Amino acid sequence: MRQHDARNLSMVMDFYELTMSNGYFEGQNLDARVVFDVFYRANPDQGGYSIFAGLEQIVDYIRNLHFTTEDIAYLREQGIFDEGFLDYLSRFTFRGDVYALPEGTVMYPGEPIITIVAPLIDAQLIETAILLEVNHQSLIATKTRRICNAAAGRIVSDFGARRAHNMDAAVYGARAAVIGGATSTATVLAGQMFDISVSGTMAHSWVMFYKDEFTAFKKYAEVYPDATVLLVDTYDVLHSGVPNAIRVAKEVLEPMGKRLRGIRLDSGDLAYLSKKARAMLDEAGLEDCMIVASNSLDEFTIQSLVSQGACIDSFGVGERLITSKSEPVFGAVYKIAAVEEDGEFVPRIKISENIEKITNPGWKQVYRVYDKEHKAIADLIAGKDEKLASGEDVEYIDPSKPWKRRVFQDCTFVPLQKPVFIDGRFVGDTPTVKEIAEYVHRQLTEEIWVEEQRFENPHKHYVDMTPAYYQMKTELLSSAREG
Repeated sequence: MRQHDARNLSMVMDFYELTMSNGYFEGQNLDARVVFDVFYRANPDQGGYSIFAGLEQIVDYIRNLHFTTEDIAYLREQGIFDEGFLDYLSRFTFRGDVYALPEGTVMYPGEPIITIVAPLIDAQLIETAILLEVNHQSLIATKTRRICNAAAGRIVSDFGARRAHNMDAAVYGARAAVIGGATSTATVLAGQMFDISVSGTMAHSWVMFYKDEFTAFKKYAEVYPDATVLLVDTYDVLHSGVPNAIRVAKEVLEPMGKRLRGIRLDSGDLAYLSKKARAMLDEAGLEDCMIVASNSLDEFTIQSLVSQGACIDSFGVGERLITSKSEPVFGAVYKIAAVEEDGEFVPRIKISENIEKITNPGWKQVYRVYDKEHKAIADLIAGKDEKLASGEDVEYIDPSKPWKRRVFQDCTFVPLQKPVFIDGRFVGDTPTVKEIAEYVHRQLTEEIWVEEQRFENPHKHYVDMTPAYYQMKTELLSSAREG
């Protein structure tokens, strides 16, 4: 298959999803439903929260889930699948329900991000696709938000495509970066697909192509007089680059009635060089000229630069954003939570020697709990059919301290999951990437405590349980131990 041949992304699944489905086909009621949850166990970089991203691509996958003649032929070649099952796949369409947090929701470990209620095979076949979208885009969105927080209001742009793990990672990583707070991307296809701003100027090769630096800057300014940002570190920032940039501003742009928009630093001591460059630009009357910095930046280097008083207006962040270099695995998992028996969903629980790997059983809902100032003070896991009344006293249990009985008073309870598919039919919303990014910003500036957003020892957001739900879980644990 050539690179540009059409791909049926329905086949992006682990082989065991097909082998298990073939086994279920042989001996199960194909209409019996199950409940699966997507959740994760720890925030990346020991942070206080994560950002949910990737739902749009999950929706696209499920809506287009099918198996072509070529797919069926390939599966037949494996020599292990029943012909009845292959015929079933050739006519397959997703028939289940999907509930999910709205994309861009600030989320926490242990709570259901996505819940699938579907016939067993339907639920099994979508596992890998859901996880890879959640794990990739949530990771990049969360990393970008940390970088934006470190930038303290300065512009952050995604410069990461050439260091991404492949083309799709570059495109969808750029999407996730904008959800996390980046204002633009250098990846053109991402800009085209998702209607997000694209940005970029020149490489060192442009400067080196011409006989001297001034000529290179002059040529660029003549072509792009309204958007001239000059890369000033090819030869010598302070003795050549910045002086030549100032000369172009005076001799080329100002006679045209234009202003030098910015300079870019891509190497060296960015704090020192930015301060010196700022002084030179200001002395030349170019106080409005921006200084852009790039070169292996992340939230920690940016935080350091800001604390040093670096005169940087915009950060172009590449490899450490697009790969989340400090922690490149998000770790969302897909676990069965209930099985339909005689018309009722019977909870299932996974037991482990590692406490963090014990699952939360049953079909459930997660609520965000707000105080009177509409600050999110906790999340609360409840059974699917439990009703919580805002404004009334609601008892809850902290599963890490179950001996303490506690009560939410004068609080508002907002269910987080929303229906996305019902009986295989899409019923959700389709916000733009910009709208999702605005939703993230609104939560983190208005609802989520700043103490949860610090890099070191962030405040832990509590994920509590209703007494009824906690009792159900402990009874299942006891039954499993006795069995």
